[in-house]
Amino acid sequence: MENSTFGGEILILERLKLSSQSFIPAFVLLLLVYIFIVVSNMGLVVLIFRSRSLQQPMYLLFCNMSVNDVFGATIIVPHVLRDLLLSDSERFIRYTDCAVQAFCVHLHASASHTVLMIMAFDRYVAICSPLLYAAIMTSRTVLALSAAAWTVALLMVGILVGLSVRLSRCRSVVSNLFCDNASLFKLSCESVLINHIYGLGYTVVLLSSSLGSVTLTYLKIAVVCLSSRNKSLNGKALQTCATHLAVYVFLLVSGFIIVTLHRFPQLADHRKVAAVLGHVVLPVLNAVIYGLQIKEVRQRIMALFHNNKLAWTVALLMVGILVGLSVRLSRCRQTVLNPFCDNASLFKLSCESVLINHIYGLGYTVVLLGSSLGSVTLTYLKIAVVCLSSRNKSLNGTGLQTCATHLAVVIMFVSGSIIIVAILLSSGAAGEELSDL
Repeated sequence: MENSTFGGEILILERLKLSSQSFIPAFVLLLLVYIFIVVSNMGLVVLIFRSRSLQQPMYLLFCNMSVNDVFGATIIVPHVLRDLLLSDSERFIRYTDCAVQAFCVHLHASASHTVLMIMAFDRYVAICSPLLYAAIMTSRTVLALSAAAWTVALLMVGILVGLSVRLSRCRSVVSNLFCDNASLFKLSCESVLINHIYGLGYTVVLLSSSLGSVTLTYLKIAVVCLSSRNKSLNGKALQTCATHLAVYVFLLVSGFIIVTLHRFPQLADHRKVAAVLGHVVLPVLNAVIYGLQIKEVRQRIMALFHNNKLAWTVALLMVGILVGLSVRLSRCRQTVLNPFCDNASLFKLSCESVLINHIYGLGYTVVLLGSSLGSVTLTYLKIAVVCLSSRNKSLNGTGLQTCATHLAVVIMFVSGSIIIVAILLSSGAAGEELSDL
C-alpha cells in the first residue's frame, strides 16, 4: 500500500504478514502470553505489598519493573491482537492516538533502562556496603529512586515525541504494526534533521548511562566478591546479580536488533516480529526469573505442585480437553497407525480440519514440558549453588546421590518424548498415505 498526500487525522497501519495456517496459532499464543504477563506481574506486585516480609527495597524496586512490563505489553499486545482480526481496509488509527501510543512505547523502553539502573544501585549497596544498607535504602530513598527513574524517562520521551508531533504530515501509512517515534516522523516530508540529532543524543545518553552505571556497579561487586572469602556471600551475589545481568543483556540485545532493523527497509517484516517479541519476551522473563527468586513465591508454587489432588486435577483437565477435541471429529478412516490408540491416532481418523487440535496440542506440549523442565532446571541450579558454596562433603555427597537418580529419570523421560515426537513427525507423510487406504 503506497503512501499518498494526506491531511486528515486518520492513519493506516501496516499488518503482520501471516499465512492462513499460522494466523490462529499466532493469535492464541500471543493472547496466552499476554494473560500470563498481566496475571504473573500484577500477582507479584499484590503479593509484595500484602506480605510484610517482602516489603524490602529490592522487592519494592522490582514492583516498578512489574508495573512497567504490564504497561508495555498492554500498549502493544491488545492492539496487535485486534488488528490480526481486521482486514487491511479496517486498520485505521487517529493521529492523536498514534502519538499517544508512540509516547507510551518509548516511555516503556526508557523506564526499562532507568528501573534496571536503580535496581543495580540497590544490589551494589546490599553487597558492597551491607552494614549501611538499612541506613541508605530507606523507604524515602526507594520512593526517590523510583520517582527519579520515571521522571527522567518521561522528560526524555516527551521531548523525543514532541519533536515529531510538531511536523506537518504528507503521508498516511504508518510503516509498522504500531506507532513509535520513527513511524511518526516518517509521515512528514519536512527536514527531520533535528529529530535525528535528538534521537541520537537520546539513545547515547540512555544507553551510555545505563551501560556505564551497570558496568561500574558490577565491576565493584566483582572486586568485593573476589577479595572476600565468604562463600555464602559470593553465592548470594552470584544468584542475585546473574539474573539481573541476564535481563539487562536481553534488553540491550533486543533494543539493538530493533534499531538496526529500522535501517533496512527490506527487513520490515522481521522488524515487526522483533518489535512485538521485545514487548512480550522480557516481561515473561522478568516475571519468571525475579518471581522465582522470592522465597514465598517459590514456596507457594512448590506447594501447588506437591498437592497431589491439584496435580491430578490439572492433568485430567488438560488430557480431557486434548482427547475431547479429537473425539468430536467425524471419522472417514478405519486404520489406526499405531499398536495402540493415542490422541494423534484419533484425529488422523478424520478428514475434517484438525487445526484446533494442532493448536491445543502445541500449547499442551509447551506448557507441560516448559513447566516441568523449567521447575527442574531452576531447582537443580539452586542446589548446585548451595553445593558449590558449601564445604560440607557429606552434604554434597548426599545431594549428588539423591539428585543424580532424579535427573537421570528426567533426562530419560524428556529424551524418550523427543524421540517419539521426532519419529511421528518424520513418518507423518507416510502415515497420511497409509490412512487413506
